[in-house]
Amino acid sequence: MTKHLYSDIISDGDDFSVGFFFEKVLSMTNKIILEGAISVKAAVEAGNRDVFRIYTDNKKVSRDFGYICRKAKENGIECIRTNADTISEITQGSTHGGICAEVGEREYAEPDALFESEKPFIVLLEGIEDPYNFGDIIRSVYAAGATGIIVPKRNWMSADAVVTRASAGASEFIKAAEVEDFVPFLKEAKRRGISVVAADRKDAVDMYSADLSGSLVLAVGGSYRGLSKPVFDEAETKIFIPYGNAFRNSLSAAGAAAAISFEILRQRSAKR
Repeated sequence: MTKHLYSDIISDGDDFSVGFFFEKVLSMTNKIILEGAISVKAAVEAGNRDVFRIYTDNKKVSRDFGYICRKAKENGIECIRTNADTISEITQGSTHGGICAEVGEREYAEPDALFESEKPFIVLLEGIEDPYNFGDIIRSVYAAGATGIIVPKRNWMSADAVVTRASAGASEFIKAAEVEDFVPFLKEAKRRGISVVAADRKDAVDMYSADLSGSLVLAVGGSYRGLSKPVFDEAETKIFIPYGNAFRNSLSAAGAAAAISFEILRQRSAKR
């Protein structure tokens, strides 16, 4: 019986294919596949994770591909020209647009590093379970000027590719930190003169009446459970979004985070 070159990974009887091989290897090496030019470009430019190699469709001419491969070469990253079918097998799909990358885990900053900005605007995300919503929130708050995000410790890696794509690459650039417990982080923020603001209707003022122009932590909870009591209790200010119609239901976490973040940007811009 012929012994397969990757017999330590592939068992007898396995239906070997490029996609199968990558799935096996990635699961054993803590690597993931990012797909699409926006995600791959963001990973290469941001430098917050290892990029091991990039695969591009050799029949597709793209200015983005050229830029990405030049940037990759500058950083010692291999860029491999192959065919679209191979890329589809690697990504196990057809939405890659002709490019994907084999990457490592996203690197997180120490929580105190989020306080280093000249005027911190930190977004605390609690109870956001859906990776598409998580990525959408990061996309909006980063565009509105957020300097960092703080999230609970969990295995984000399993959804990394979805988050990166849903955030249009913003998740690669924004400074991010993980904590086991939000309360010590919030207490430290307040000790440093950084306000803690909760997006919650209980005991709240409308966001246009609140002063959101200074350094702050904006706490946003998931659509179903909202913020936990310990996080809510640390907030000095609670705000809600006034509606234009008599609508009694809450916005999605992504919608609320976007609306409030751009109000923060508006207030900050007015004080420049």
